[in-house]
Amino acid sequence: MKKNPVRSIASDQELIARATRAYFVGTRSRAAEGDYPSNASAVEEHEGKFYVVLRNANGVLSVYRVRNDGMLKNLKRWPRTLESRGSDGT
Repeated sequence: MKKNPVRSIASDQELIARATRAYFVGTRSRAAEGDYPSNASAVEEHEGKFYVVLRNANGVLSVYRVRNDGMLKNLKRWPRTLESRGSDGT
């Protein structure tokens, strides 16, 4: 079985916290608009790649791909299956 490199880099909570910080650094107006990520945000796997999906009651706010080196890459377009999943990955 192949070892999961993302889990050895950082915990899910650490990745979500980093993505949340990056989300607010992207534009300061998001906080004023009330677009805060909720507890529904999660680290999810899709086709062997890992993504941090920031969600709130309105849906997906932003998606970051976790690169092999642990860096987060903000995506303008992401796999549609990530939008339909809940915090439990279903």
